[in-house]
This record gives sequence, C-alpha cells and structure tokens, in this order.
Amino acid sequence: MPWLEIIGWIGSGLVVWSLMVARVTKFRWMNLAGSSIAAAYNGVIGVWPFMAMNAIIAVIDIYWLVRLYREKHDAAAFEVVEVAPSDAYLRRVLDVHAADVAAFAPAFRADADTEARSAWLVVRGDETVGVVVVRAREQGEAKVELDWVTPRFRDFTPGEFVHGSSGIFADKGFDRVVVEGAPPARSAT
Repeated sequence: MPWLEIIGWIGSGLVVWSLMVARVTKFRWMNLAGSSIAAAYNGVIGVWPFMAMNAIIAVIDIYWLVRLYREKHDAAAFEVVEVAPSDAYLRRVLDVHAADVAAFAPAFRADADTEARSAWLVVRGDETVGVVVVRAREQGEAKVELDWVTPRFRDFTPGEFVHGSSGIFADKGFDRVVVEGAPPARSAT
C-alpha cells in the first residue's frame, strides 16, 4: 500500500517542518496535523509505541492551542513598559532585531532625534515581544514611527492591547494616534 506510506511520510514531514516555524500558533497547528496523521498511520500499521507518542503530542498541541487562543485577546497576557527613547535595553532589542524591524518599518531610525519621542516595550512575562515608538506632533497627536512585534508573537494581538486598553497614549496626553499613510484614529482612553 504505497498510498499508506505516503500518508505516513506526510505526517512525519509536517512534524519536522513544524519545528522550523517561528510563529507559535502556526507551529502548534502544523505539529498537531503532523502528529495526528502520524498517530493514525502508526495505528493502522500496528506500531503502537509511535502511535501512542504521536497521539500524546497531538493532545499536548490541543492543550496549548486552547490556551493560546484563550490568551490571544487577554490584556493580562501583555504589559507595556515605558522606557526612554535612548534606553540601552531598547537599543539592544532594536539592534538584535534590526533586519526584521527594517523590513516592517524601513523609514524608522533608532538613532533619530529622540527629543519628541516616546517609547514602550511590550512584554509577556520576562520576554520582550514588541516595541512601540511614537513622535509627538501637534497638540494631542502622536505619529507612530514603530509598532513592531517579534515573529514569534505575530499570531497574537499585543497591538490590540497596546492601542486599545493599555491607556499608554492617553497617559502621555495623546488623543490621536496617526500611522503614516492611514487616516488619524482616536486612541482608546
């Protein structure tokens, strides 16, 4: 039955491929698909230890997917920490991720005039997952210069929290947040 072996190889391939994926949610979905296929294949051909192992991996993936989706819109999952625009740790984060930041915000320059800038780190536990940098413009308006999230957390919604319920913009006196090329929008206060 060559088609059965092809199915087994597809399951194994998905498990291996999932290990190369940076995004947590995508990794879990791919790993779940691969381990489920591999468990079914191993069950059909009677290789019980591998069937059990893959079935357990699938259950673990389901557990984490449920947890990830439950936390996706949970404001308590993220915290926003204000830092000085010239902060050494902020500079380190931007230097380490310079290529990725440049891909998302080619015009952003970390070494630009920092006088009218405000900066925040988005953290989850002890991990920095994003950076927001705005520049004060006219009364009550801020222009977003950088709103960046690490690849691992792009499936999540830290931006929803930052721009919605965190209150960071209102705390700085901004009632309008402008993204270049987009119409002005009021921040949640």
